[in-house]
Amino acid sequence: MRRRFHPPRRGRLVLLAAVLLLALARGWRLSQQPVVPETLSEGTHRLERVVDGDTLLLTGGARVRLIGVDCPETVRPDHPVEAWGPEAAAFTRRFVAGGQVRLQFDRERVDRYDRFLAYVFVGERMLNEELVRAGLARVEHRFHYSQTLQRRFDRAEQEARDAQLGIWSDHIPSSSGSL
Repeated sequence: MRRRFHPPRRGRLVLLAAVLLLALARGWRLSQQPVVPETLSEGTHRLERVVDGDTLLLTGGARVRLIGVDCPETVRPDHPVEAWGPEAAAFTRRFVAGGQVRLQFDRERVDRYDRFLAYVFVGERMLNEELVRAGLARVEHRFHYSQTLQRRFDRAEQEARDAQLGIWSDHIPSSSGSL
């Protein structure tokens, strides 16, 4: 007959204390993370900060990714700052400087990183389109969004290419890293 292993009583108490401490630490860490809303309504929202050229953080913790556009990276972990990334982020900061943005959604509302996908407006101007038109973002077709707006973004990108603006120029800004 096999004998079962029974750790010494003191060992069981230490093990129980360690498990309890880990559970408490995990609970404390989770309580320190911002609460991200599961839903977000269309309409006007207060901006907390610009994360980078194509991502915003709203008051209340919601992260918003501009649908249909892709700016050069500036804050991606383990990734260098890309040329024109700081300029795209600065453009976005200036565009939303008033602190209020209006969101409009399409068919796909959340990306794989749990960011809300939206068209972002200040007044009647759409940030998504203006970034592309300024040559600070590429059109992104991988999201499922309005074909009308895809064509509108494509036209804006062609204008930026024709004018050799931003990422479509031969110039690499001194404030950016390498490609």
